[in-house]
Amino acid sequence: MPKITIRPQRVSDAKRFFDILQNPNFKYFNCSAKTVEDERKWLKKTKEKAKSNFEHNFTILYGRKVVGGIGFKINQHRKHIGELGYFLDEDYWNKGIMTRAVRQMERLGFNKLGLVRIEILMQPANIASEKVAKKCGYRKEGRMRSVVNQKGEFRDCWIYAKVV
Repeated sequence: MPKITIRPQRVSDAKRFFDILQNPNFKYFNCSAKTVEDERKWLKKTKEKAKSNFEHNFTILYGRKVVGGIGFKINQHRKHIGELGYFLDEDYWNKGIMTRAVRQMERLGFNKLGLVRIEILMQPANIASEKVAKKCGYRKEGRMRSVVNQKGEFRDCWIYAKVV
């Protein structure tokens, strides 16, 4: 099996990300990009967001192929907390790729970003994301009501967390 690595996102990832995120089977991930150019514009802000410790976004590589994205949104009131979000090309689901990418992000978050707590929020029907959280040792803390706005509808999420 090829090596799983993460690297900072690049503007050149835009077309691949856009193609992955246009998959109609992505029911639980909000993507605001309507065009590849929208995705490029979003990716151009990546370095600035990291520099201001707002978001830290990475590309997931399977060997040399871009297969997904993963990143932290830093809680701006409690900067020791990072919310971890991720997406993966459907062709690579159920191969353990996301579990390995999450573990790499944990090391980055706890060791380099100084996080004390990492949270993963997922809609209750998102069984795959819940499996990743459990495999990586996150604990389910409860249900957050009406926390995610998905296409104008507020939805509940499970919150899983891991602390140092």
